Amino acid sequence: MGDPKFLRRTYDTPKHPWEAGRMEEERKLLRKYALKNKRELWKAQSILRGFRRQARDLQARLRAGESQAKRETDGLLSRLTRLGLLPPGAPTLDDVLALGTDQILRRRFATVVAEKGLAVSPLAARKLIVQGHFAIGERKMTRPGYLLPAEADNAIAYATSSPLLDEAHPVRVALREKLSAPPREAPAGPGGQEG
Repeated sequence: MGDPKFLRRTYDTPKHPWEAGRMEEERKLLRKYALKNKRELWKAQSILRGFRRQARDLQARLRAGESQAKRETDGLLSRLTRLGLLPPGAPTLDDVLALGTDQILRRRFATVVAEKGLAVSPLAARKLIVQGHFAIGERKMTRPGYLLPAEADNAIAYATSSPLLDEAHPVRVALREKLSAPPREAPAGPGGQEG
């Protein structure tokens, strides 16, 4: 059991800490999804590894003809469908093996809030979530890394105790202005030509 003060790590670190290509890819994901640090990325990658490991194990057990493996496969596929990681319909274990880190990060609460247009950017969404401005249904949510179930997408709203409920709040005004502004053009390359 262990001492409750000394919790186990929920992620694995990279085997080689100084690989330039991997580090650049991690930096891109950190910026795109407004992650606080690489630990949050490593947690998402560990969650994905767990799903893939379970799918590979179930594939082998299904080939061996285990009846329990079929029930576990249905459970895994329904769980991933509820999380919005797999499309509804008839997903297979091959779909689980094809999942990427981006798909896990897209289901984080902060990313969904930003995509719904309730915050100006993923970073702003993260800050507002930590400050307690959002709720899922009636429950206030302060964890930006929460993996949001697909059916909860429409239940996201401003918390009842949040000052952001007021349409005249400066954050809401800035959000409306950003959403109504036309998209900016790409900057021109050297010599005035687009690149």
